[in-house]
Amino acid sequence: MRGVTTLILGAALAVPATAVAQTPIPPAAPPVRPPAKAALQLSVRSADPAAILAGERWVVRGTLRPYVAGQRVTLRFTRHGRKFLVRALAVQRAGTFGRFQLGVTASRAGRITVAASHRRTAEQDTAVAPAVHVSVLALHAAQGSRGPAVRVLQRRLTRLGYVVGRRGLYDARTARAVLAFRKLTGMPRTFVADGGVFRALAAGKGAFHPRFPSHGRHVEASIAHQVVALIAADGTVERIYPTSTGKPSTPTVRGNFRVYSKTPGLNSHGMYYSAYFIRGYAIHGYFDVPTYNASHGCLRVPIPDAAAIYDWVRLGTPVDVYS
Repeated sequence: MRGVTTLILGAALAVPATAVAQTPIPPAAPPVRPPAKAALQLSVRSADPAAILAGERWVVRGTLRPYVAGQRVTLRFTRHGRKFLVRALAVQRAGTFGRFQLGVTASRAGRITVAASHRRTAEQDTAVAPAVHVSVLALHAAQGSRGPAVRVLQRRLTRLGYVVGRRGLYDARTARAVLAFRKLTGMPRTFVADGGVFRALAAGKGAFHPRFPSHGRHVEASIAHQVVALIAADGTVERIYPTSTGKPSTPTVRGNFRVYSKTPGLNSHGMYYSAYFIRGYAIHGYFDVPTYNASHGCLRVPIPDAAAIYDWVRLGTPVDVYS
């Protein structure tokens, strides 16, 4: 019995040792990767990089480097320190970096600050972009106005060929350019640049389309629009001026003519710097150039513009007049 007891005890002591030897050892945990470092940048795109007008669409664009799938960026917009818009955007892949964009339209004028941030995730670190600033300008200017809105107005008119005055000042010459623009676009014939004028310019309206581009360097007068345009040799528009053509009782002749005589200065009829294109019909400056057809048949232009037109026109320059 003592021998049997010893065998049983030895077997019992041997079982735990065998069980321990057969238990698997768990694998070591993989090292935890730190989130990728992030760099965030912002920019603004608009029709006019120098200024944005109220009601115009502009685009905020940004990049997040490097690209990591599933990331989001938050944009915050403030005007004069007050937050008015927050948007969370998904980051899209663009090669080795990520990008995002948001179209914005601000109806109110003011200085807008755009901030962007990426909140830390397990895959990518926190990132904050340097803020960008946008000046949104009011849609109104009139004689005597100054500032960025006037400069934007003048720049856009100049691109189309309208003759403006002193940069940044809504002077009489700029007002005449606005009047000519209003005539060509069918707007009320006033000297004020309201929201309608700014929006029409932003939409690309107001261009003068020459009817006779093959005539080389020439003058075109549109009786319907009451404007005169000086056309370059390649058929592009150089300058556009308001005019007043013949009233119904003394209409301006229509047709294709050439300048045959030029008379500088002021004559006895009050005609200033006259360029005659048929009989007594001339392009000339006059003290009264209303917004409608009121002349005795000539093409009246404002006296401050008369000398410049006179110098541009040469003997033999074609003059095309049409309704």
